[in-house]
Amino acid sequence: MRGRGYTSGGASSKQMLEKETFTIDDEISHLTKIRSEPCENVRRAMPNEQKKLIPMIKMLSGREFNYSGKGRFSLADCSHLLGRCLPINLCGGEGMDSEAYVSQFSSDGSLFIVGCRRSHIRIYNVDRGWKVQKDISARSLRWTITDTSLSPDKRFLVYSSLSPIVHIVNVGTPETESRANVTDIHEGLDFSDHADSDYSFGIFSVKFSTDGRELVAGSNGDSIHVYDLEANKMTLQIPAHTADVNTVTFADETGHLIFSGSDDNLCKVWDRRCFTSTGKPEGILTGHLEGITFIDSRGDGRYFISNGKDQTTKLWDIRRMSSTPKFSTPKRFYWDYRWDEYPAEARRQKHSSDQSLATYRGHSVLCTLIRCYFSPAYSTGQKYIYTGSNDGCVYIYDVVTGVTVARLERHAATVRDCSWHPYFPMLVSSSWDCSIARWEFPGNDEDPGLPKKKARRRRSLRL
Repeated sequence: MRGRGYTSGGASSKQMLEKETFTIDDEISHLTKIRSEPCENVRRAMPNEQKKLIPMIKMLSGREFNYSGKGRFSLADCSHLLGRCLPINLCGGEGMDSEAYVSQFSSDGSLFIVGCRRSHIRIYNVDRGWKVQKDISARSLRWTITDTSLSPDKRFLVYSSLSPIVHIVNVGTPETESRANVTDIHEGLDFSDHADSDYSFGIFSVKFSTDGRELVAGSNGDSIHVYDLEANKMTLQIPAHTADVNTVTFADETGHLIFSGSDDNLCKVWDRRCFTSTGKPEGILTGHLEGITFIDSRGDGRYFISNGKDQTTKLWDIRRMSSTPKFSTPKRFYWDYRWDEYPAEARRQKHSSDQSLATYRGHSVLCTLIRCYFSPAYSTGQKYIYTGSNDGCVYIYDVVTGVTVARLERHAATVRDCSWHPYFPMLVSSSWDCSIARWEFPGNDEDPGLPKKKARRRRSLRL
C-alpha cells in the first residue's frame, strides 16, 4: 500500500524543469486570474496588501466594510478563498467488490455515483452522510461498466459497457436495492443501426443532453451516436474518427457543440445543428502524439482539456481549430499502453503542428482510459486541472503555471477516475485497487496558501 497523504508540488528538479519550459496563452491565463482572484475594488481598498493571496481575516474584514460595493463576496472573492483550500487530507474511503472504473458527483454535489467492473453501481447520498441511496446490479454487462451519466433532474441513470446496448434505470424510486429487471426495470437502449446484424461494438462514453431528452455516445465503432429518448430510437450515427471514439462531452449548457477524442490522436468539434446536413466536424485540433482517453470542457463553449496516451494533459481553444488534421511524423515506438511503459525517448517528442495552448506533464496515462477535469468554477474559479494516474495518485496542476500543486497518494493501483465536489473542498478518487478514497481540506486554523513567517533568531549578548 502506498503512503497515505499528499506531496506538495514545486520541489523536484523534474518539476523545476517543467516550470521553466511551460507556456500558456495570455487570454486563458487572464480569464483564470479574473475568476480566481479578488475583485479590483477589494485590491484597491488594500493598497498595503501586495501578496497574491490576501489573508482570510483581511478578506472577511473587507466584506464587513463592503469593499466590493456589493455587500457580499463576489464569485471571484469566493474562489480566492476556497481555491486555496485544497482537498489533500485523506479522511475516509470504502472498499468495492471489483475495480472502480467511473465515479462522479452530480451537478449539485448531492449524489455521488461509482461504477465497478463486476456489474456494480453504487449511488451515495452525500447530503445524508454518504448513505447508500441505490445499490445497482447492472444488466447484460460486457467486461466492465465503461461510463455512467445522470439525467439533469437526477431521476435516471444510464450505464454503458462494451456493447451497443446502453441501459437506463430509474434511480428516483425509494428502494435501495436495484437488481436488473427484478426490483427495477433496466431498459435496454439499442445504439446499433442494424445494418449489419453480425457487427457489434462497445460504448466507451455516454452523456445526457442538457435538456435530458437525448443521449450522445462514443464507441469503438469509430462513431458518435445520438439516441432520442422520447422517440426511443437512435436518430444519428456519424463515422466521426478513424479509430475508437473514447470520449464525448458537451461544450456548454446549450448542448449544441460536442467535443470528441479518439485513438486517431485527434480532438474534433461538432455542431449538433449541422450534424444531419454536413456529417462533418466544425473543426479539428491536433497536438497529441498518441490516442486521447478523455475530454472535459471548461463549460464556456471555447476551452477544453484532454488526456492523452502520450502521457500529457493538453489545454485547447476551439478558435485554433482547422478544417483538416495537421499530421506529425515523429519516430514511431512500438508499444501497447495497456501493458507497456511509455518509452522514455518518446517523452521528448513534440507534435510539429501542436495547436494546444498548454501541456501538463507528471501523471501517467496507462492501462486504461484515465480521466482529467477542470476544478470547480464556484470554489476555485477553475484555476486547477486534476487527473487520475496509473501510479495510483491524483495530480492537481495549476492551470496558469503548470506546476503540480498536489499529488494525492493513497491507492495501490491505477486511479481511473476522480471527482471534485462542485461547492466544497472535497475530492473522491476511484481506483483499480477496488476502493474509493475521500479527500478533504485539513481544516486547521492556519491560513492556507500563505507562506509561514520564519522565526527571527535573537542574538544573545555576551557579557
